[in-house]
Amino acid sequence: MKDILLELENRREQARLGGGQRRIDAQHAKGKLTARERIDLLLDEGSFEEFDMFKAHRCTDFDMQQDRPYGDGVITGWGTINGRQVYVFSQDFTVFGGSLSETHAEKICKIMDMAIQNGAPVIGINDSGGARIQEGVASLAGYADVFQRNIMASGVIPQISLIMGPCAGGAVYSPAMTDFIFMVRDSSYMFVTGPDVVKTVTNEVVTAEELGGASTHTKKSSVADAAFENDVEALIEVRRLVDYLPLNNQAKPPVRPFFDDPARLEMSLDSLIPDNPNTPYDMKELILKVGDEGDFYEIQADFARNIITGFIRLEGRTVGVVANQPMVLAGCLDIDSSRKAARFVRFCDAFEIPILTFVDVPGFLPGTGQEYGGIIKHGAKLLFAFGEATVPKVTVITRKAYGGAYDVMSSKHLRGDFNYAWPTAEVAVMGAKGAVEILYRSELGDADKIAARTRDYEDRFANPFVAAERGFIDEVIMPHSTRKRICRAFASLRNKKLTNPWKKHDNIPL
Repeated sequence: MKDILLELENRREQARLGGGQRRIDAQHAKGKLTARERIDLLLDEGSFEEFDMFKAHRCTDFDMQQDRPYGDGVITGWGTINGRQVYVFSQDFTVFGGSLSETHAEKICKIMDMAIQNGAPVIGINDSGGARIQEGVASLAGYADVFQRNIMASGVIPQISLIMGPCAGGAVYSPAMTDFIFMVRDSSYMFVTGPDVVKTVTNEVVTAEELGGASTHTKKSSVADAAFENDVEALIEVRRLVDYLPLNNQAKPPVRPFFDDPARLEMSLDSLIPDNPNTPYDMKELILKVGDEGDFYEIQADFARNIITGFIRLEGRTVGVVANQPMVLAGCLDIDSSRKAARFVRFCDAFEIPILTFVDVPGFLPGTGQEYGGIIKHGAKLLFAFGEATVPKVTVITRKAYGGAYDVMSSKHLRGDFNYAWPTAEVAVMGAKGAVEILYRSELGDADKIAARTRDYEDRFANPFVAAERGFIDEVIMPHSTRKRICRAFASLRNKKLTNPWKKHDNIPL
């Protein structure tokens, strides 16, 4: 009996070593943690239960049968984050460069199937050289099996990807279908074709970092949601994100203890809006002053900064926030901001996370670049997302809400539950100057007359009361009472029931 127990422990020790101490040291030399160290940091101490520790590949081509390390380059299992169950897989770069084989894919698929069946998030830690060339089409089939699981899990359980090394070729499509992607600066990259292929085909000379590094994907492509300085910071931030999310689409978001009075009045908000309607202000200040304990988890902070997306808590409950940012492009909606916000709204709706919208939008960004790029269809994505969402929706218009952008930003007409406005709000087809120049074109030569017409238009329409008279605004509220009013609004909507007509699925304007 002792011999058998000893053999088990020896085999376990062998599996834990992955590709061997030399390769582990090489991983550390690059400033990267090993696959097991990452899992240990991500999960609660002692909570990890491993699956398929002894699984090995079955390939016999190219003398592969001579080297069959346990685990086959990926560690899979489940554990807890702050006591809540999650499933995890972590690719081990020390074993065949983390490359995906048929058995490697089987391990990931098993974990994903269990996550769907048991209703718990799945977190994938990617650090892989791609498909294992020695296995040819079998490794490609393995990727497709994983992709199918990503599709089936979408909207059912939260899926989070951590890119902690190379992620190239077909490997990028699995993270691309997950809900959140986090990268590590200077040690991770994602691209469909690498720098060498790009040079051969298009004659462009580009580094891996420029082509698919963290900066590229968080600022330009919007593929990644955030980038962090190192593995440790990234793993800690994922733990923080999971705390905001429900386990699955049947569960409510977690309720955390809170120490912030829901009726707190924030008098500084009364002076947040500048006297000059063209002077910007920081919308994040409002978000931080409304949320519990000033805590805000921003998503895609470096991309399309004219719109803000992220999570706060109100009375300990998760709420998704979408807000125009007047500091960037005057808060205009454009292609990038519409796509960013639409995806975030659809995530919140899929997982029953209520949505809070702060509006200060002068319209859609004009220009040939936007029109040629398809702003009509991209803007319609955000419109569609807000309109189809059945979760509780509370909207606060702080300043400008002009034209079609007013409609798009979770207006009453898109089934907003509570639509508030500050006294500084202006709900109109367009700004006074533009409106007067169209309405009184014949008087454009007379500056005094135009100035008088503009003042008259502002007096009549540059306020929230015309919309309030129609019932499109439920209440004009004092800025300092914003937290109190929205806390009460969401509290009153906790038992909201709203369903859309039956359909196989919608056809959102992609």
